[in-house]
Amino acid sequence: MLNFILQTGASVATLATTTDSSNVVTGIQTAATTPEITETKISLIEMVAKGGPIMLPIAILLLVSIYILVERLLVIGKASKKNENLVLSLKEMVHSGNIANARSMCKNMNTPESSMLEQGVSRIGQPVEEIREAMNKSGSNEIGKLEKNLNVLNIIGRIAPMFGFIGTIIGVITIFYDISLAKTVEIEIISTGLYQKMVTSAGGLVVGVIAFICYHWLNARLDKLAHRMEDTQIKFLDMLNEPTK
Repeated sequence: MLNFILQTGASVATLATTTDSSNVVTGIQTAATTPEITETKISLIEMVAKGGPIMLPIAILLLVSIYILVERLLVIGKASKKNENLVLSLKEMVHSGNIANARSMCKNMNTPESSMLEQGVSRIGQPVEEIREAMNKSGSNEIGKLEKNLNVLNIIGRIAPMFGFIGTIIGVITIFYDISLAKTVEIEIISTGLYQKMVTSAGGLVVGVIAFICYHWLNARLDKLAHRMEDTQIKFLDMLNEPTK
């Protein structure tokens, strides 16, 4: 009986040792065969480059939009300078009969508001309706000058997504062409076309949104200036109707 117990214990110990050894070997093999996952990052420039040649016109449209925005902001900012005492100064000069100095002051200020007032001052003595009409035309011309190139932003906002759509079509064509060559559908085969499809679509939409935002923002500033010029015109015409002291 004692010999049987000892033999059984030895067999169990041997089995346990064998099992542990096989588990260690299996674990080592599993660890050895498991591929390492490496994290890869892609820069913005590399991602844009994957969009292909169609990204070049989209980039040009973006640069043009930024240029027009900066240039118009500087021009509109200069034109929007406000002189609170302008109408009051003109009132004193006009009522004292110093029309030449009033016109000279308006010309020297060189703003849309002063140019409009100069047209009104130069027509003092004529019917009010003629003065108002001349000032309206002058104000419209000045606002028209400030709107220069704003339509370009509007056009860019419309055509930039179209360029992105063209890139999408080219990407789809690339995908089917690569599949026809490889005779298989794998992510490595279709990745080039997918990148081009998605990057160009995103690029076109982003540039279009930027152009539309710039267009409406600049128009909002021009509308604010136009309303201010209308108020100035009303004050000037009311000043002409006031009795001279």
